[in-house]
Amino acid sequence: MQVADNLIRVLIVEDDPEFATLIRLELEKTQDLVPVGWAAGREEAISMAKQLLPDVVVMDLNLSATKMDGIDAARELRLAIRTRVVILTVYENPQVVLEASKRAFASAYVFKSQFSILPDMLRATAQGHTPQEWMILSLILGDLSPAERAVFDIMTGKKIELFSSPKTIANQKTNILKKLGLRNQWELNQIFGGLENL
Repeated sequence: MQVADNLIRVLIVEDDPEFATLIRLELEKTQDLVPVGWAAGREEAISMAKQLLPDVVVMDLNLSATKMDGIDAARELRLAIRTRVVILTVYENPQVVLEASKRAFASAYVFKSQFSILPDMLRATAQGHTPQEWMILSLILGDLSPAERAVFDIMTGKKIELFSSPKTIANQKTNILKKLGLRNQWELNQIFGGLENL
C-alpha cells in the first residue's frame, strides 16, 4: 500500500477483530493517520511490519490468553524495524502499564477507556519524542548505576570521557545489556539509536 510522505502509516495489532475495526474506523476519520494493516498475533504482526514498515504500531497488551504477550511482540518489532510502538491496554493500574511499557521499549501507552485520545497519541509519537516516551526511558535507564549510565551514553553515541579501565568498561557493557534484556550492541542501537542527538 502506497502512502503519501506526509501521512502517518499505522499498523494495528489487536486480537479482537471488533476492536481492531473500531481502531481502523477511528483512524480513517483523520486526515493524516492511515491504517496500513491489521494483525491479530505476534508472528503475523512481525511479518506484516517488515513488509509494510509502519511509522507507528498500535499494540494490544494482550494478544491471546497468554498474559501480556504484547510486550514480547512490541520488543521484537522494535528490534526488527525500529518502529515506534504505542501500547493499548485494558489495564488501568499505572504501575502495571508502566512496567509493561518499560519491558516492551514502548514509546507511549493508551488505556482503552481513553480510546478517544489514541489518534493524538499516535500523531505525537510518530512526529517526535513525547513526555510519555521520556518517562518510559527514564524508568528503563533507572535500572543502571551511574557508572553504567555513563557507559550507556557512550554506547549510544555520546562523546564522554571515561577514566575506567577497558576491562571495567567491557564488564559494564555486559551488565547494561543484561539489565536491558538485550543480546548485543546492534540490538541496543535498534532500540536506543538516535539518543546522542537528544
